[in-house]
Order: sequence, then C-alpha cells, then structure tokens
Amino acid sequence: MSNNTEGNKQFYIATANLLNFANPNRTYYENAPAYNDKAYEHKLQGLTDLLAKAHADIIAVQEVWDSNALEALAVSLGFKPEHAVIPLASNNNASIYTKGMGAQNTPAVGIISRFEQLETSLLEDIAPKAIIDVPDIGPYQRFNRPPLVLRVDAYGQPITIITAHLKSKRAFFLRDENGDLLEDMDDPNIRVRAKLRSLCMRAAEAASIRMSIIERLQHTREPLILLGDMNDVTGSVTTQLMTETGEVNYDKSMRDVALFDAARIQARYGWMKDVAYTHIYQGMPEVIDQLFVSEEFLPDSKFSLGYVERVDYFNDHLKWDYADRVTDHGIIRAKIKLND
Repeated sequence: MSNNTEGNKQFYIATANLLNFANPNRTYYENAPAYNDKAYEHKLQGLTDLLAKAHADIIAVQEVWDSNALEALAVSLGFKPEHAVIPLASNNNASIYTKGMGAQNTPAVGIISRFEQLETSLLEDIAPKAIIDVPDIGPYQRFNRPPLVLRVDAYGQPITIITAHLKSKRAFFLRDENGDLLEDMDDPNIRVRAKLRSLCMRAAEAASIRMSIIERLQHTREPLILLGDMNDVTGSVTTQLMTETGEVNYDKSMRDVALFDAARIQARYGWMKDVAYTHIYQGMPEVIDQLFVSEEFLPDSKFSLGYVERVDYFNDHLKWDYADRVTDHGIIRAKIKLND
C-alpha cells in the first residue's frame, strides 16, 4: 500500500463529488451538452490533478455516469481498473442494472479502493420502517441514487464502507411523463411545498441508511465508515438521523451503533477547522460532504481498533471561476491508523 510506511497500518480515505463525470460523446442529461473528446480529457486531467494530492487508498465518488470514465480516473491515479466499483454506471453489456449503457436518468455513486473487496451490495429499497408519504407523490420506497456498500480487507481488518448521495435541497416540482412542469415555479407557496418534498425524500433516505448501519454495527466489533455528499450540514436533522452521534451523550450504550464525525474526533482537531468547507451554496460556504466513523475508530473506546489521525479539506478550486472548475465540491480526506 502506498501509505503503509515503516510497517504502520494506515490508510487515507476520501470522498469527492465529480460533477457529472461521463464518457465522451454521450448524452447524460437532455439539457446538458455531452463532453467532446477535448472536454472529457480536460475533465479527466482536472479530476486527476485534484485527487492525486489526496493520495487516498479509498475514494468514494458521487455523480458518475459511466464506469469506463471512473476506471480511467482510477488508472490515472495509480489504481487498477478493477479497483473501481460502480454497479449502477456499468458499461459492461452483461450488467443486470445498466446493460452496458451507464447510469440512466441520474448519476451513480462508486468507490475506488486499493484494498481487497470482500463484499459489494447496493441499498436500493427504502427500509419499510423508513418509508414516508411525500406530498402529492405518495410513498417514497426506493432510493433515487442507491448507496453503495463495499466491505474491504485493510491489512487483515475487514471494514465496511458506505457511500451515499442524498436528495438535494433543490425544490422538487411536479412534472408530467414528458418532463413538463405541472406547477408554477414562481408561486412562493408552491416553492415551499416543492422544497418540503425534497426534505421528505432526503429524510426517508437518511432513515433507511441509518437502519442498514444499525443492522451492521449492532453487537459487532467490525468498523464502518459512512461518507459522501449528504446535501446538508453535519448538524442537520437528516445527517444526524443517519449518525445519531448526540444520543451517546444520554446513553453510552449507543456507541455501539452511533457514528462520529471524523473531523470532530481527529487527533489533531482544531488546526483545520477555520477552512473547513466543501461546497458554496447560495454564496455561503458549508460542509455537506462528510465522513463518519464507527466506535472502533474512537481512541478512547475499549473496542478501539485504530483512530483518525487527521482530516483535511481540499477546497482551493472552489475559489476559481466556475468555468475553470472540474467539480463544484471540495474533497474531504481522513488519515486512519489501525492498531498494531
């Protein structure tokens, strides 16, 4: 492993929203121009330059349309093509999900990992107890962008990685089968209702992910890392719904299934907090790309298997002119050391 220096069992893990990364000359949204060969190469090189600085062994990615594109990025970063896992954007004709056509209608999440892959699965259906009625739509039963679960072997230690891209805060207006608007977007009351729909969707997704996490963590000692584009800040209701970090303050037994913000528990906490943002929303910087770890990476836990040494934010490119950015999200990376 590139980061296993002097026998230390350590690795870097990062998350990055790649902003509609697709194969050249393929239409991914009807109202978005396809990348020509030059634009694709610019995008690939720009993403490579950004991610290379992170030196990550595991990279969770969001907004990818084609596995070929992700594999090309993986290779350019020193990985092998098979290190890229993204079932819902597959360009393999044998794929039961895509028939080789890549992601359809919405981009997919994926994971690039140097470590041996022990298990791969998708969270496609909302857990029954997390299903809620979305106003004017009905029961929200399936993820719009299913989270990816990848269990890996890191120096002999199995670790479950879950990456997610939750529903955005953008207002969800009703449309007909042809995609034509059924509502007046300029009506302020309709706009509020449309934002309520988005919140309901994100809440259902967060609750369902939470239930999957509980199932994997309860009464086990195998660590889990949740990371990705959560489309809301760390302290938001939907993000805390997934992690339940605050519950530990009232019930220490909750440590078994709670998740902890890596930036808050890092050994060097404080030295990067003043520059911690991953996205600029309506002119304001915020952290919506996040990384959480289970109790096994708390240094003060009796079940500790390692710890988060530090968390870094790569966001200088967000200060560039929009036309010069290859992504509109920053990269968050954690350095994790496993106990010997």
